[in-house]
Amino acid sequence: MGTKMHLRAIGSLQVSAVGLGCNNFGGRIDERQTASVVAAALDAGINFFDTADVYGGTKSEEYLGRALGRRREDAVIATKFGSKLDEDRRGAAPAYVRRALEDSLRRLGTDYIDLYQLHRPDPETPIADTLEALADAVAEGKVREIGCSNFTEAQLREAEAATREGAPRFVSVQNDYSLLERSPEAGFPSAGVLAECERKGIAFIPYFPLKSGLLSGKYRRGEAAPEGSRLAAIPADRQEELFSDETMDTVEALTRYAEKHGHSVLELAIAWLLAKPAVASVIAGATKPEQVWANAKAAAWALATDEVAEVDAIAPPPA
Repeated sequence: MGTKMHLRAIGSLQVSAVGLGCNNFGGRIDERQTASVVAAALDAGINFFDTADVYGGTKSEEYLGRALGRRREDAVIATKFGSKLDEDRRGAAPAYVRRALEDSLRRLGTDYIDLYQLHRPDPETPIADTLEALADAVAEGKVREIGCSNFTEAQLREAEAATREGAPRFVSVQNDYSLLERSPEAGFPSAGVLAECERKGIAFIPYFPLKSGLLSGKYRRGEAAPEGSRLAAIPADRQEELFSDETMDTVEALTRYAEKHGHSVLELAIAWLLAKPAVASVIAGATKPEQVWANAKAAAWALATDEVAEVDAIAPPPA
């Protein structure tokens, strides 16, 4: 193994404070590039790899499994099910949970998944039924821990209430959260997903921690998005919305703050999330090894309480 990184708990799992989001695998990067990104992550002390059956049209899981190869035991693999692959493969009905799990195990080339997550709520299936199927998967040794994604505070409470005594519970929730996307804080500290996680000891895993790259430092006001970047591929009207003057004012102020402290805005974005008590691991995507190293480096910056307050004054939470 390479560099050591601080580990944090997701249920019984010990994961690196910075994880690797695998949504680029099989889409923006091919199998060879995936292998180099995964190798860089392991060398940088990252052990937490988050993928999903839908990423790369199922190729992300295949590429990740092959890239890990004999180093499977060095990795904590999180994957997801429930998003629509086709008319037959979607949702969270018990029979499909079993099918989706077997498919993911085969693609990943492993006999167990460390964290198996429901990608999004399924309004057509009672959560108790899904939890029962997931409990069976844990009992069979095919899954170590279970989690969810894109759940509201009310849906987390509903899942908790539907969990049989002694049965596996959701130990994590993965939602969109960054300095520029503060919805998990809505109603904080008395309400909201983040507060519910603190109350119930549920690990919060932020996705899009760099707001699709806006907090990566590579985008400048008035300049075209760099060729090959994630935001270069989106429609012009959506770019205009993302690069609004108000947003760029905030990004520039955050950049100045980070640089004053000897860091990049990317490091600030990740360090700020890691300063939140409920946050277990910040999963940032990468298409190149150097991006992996930049993300991993951010874990070394521990923001003090007064620094978190200063950052919140620059990028205020919702009223």
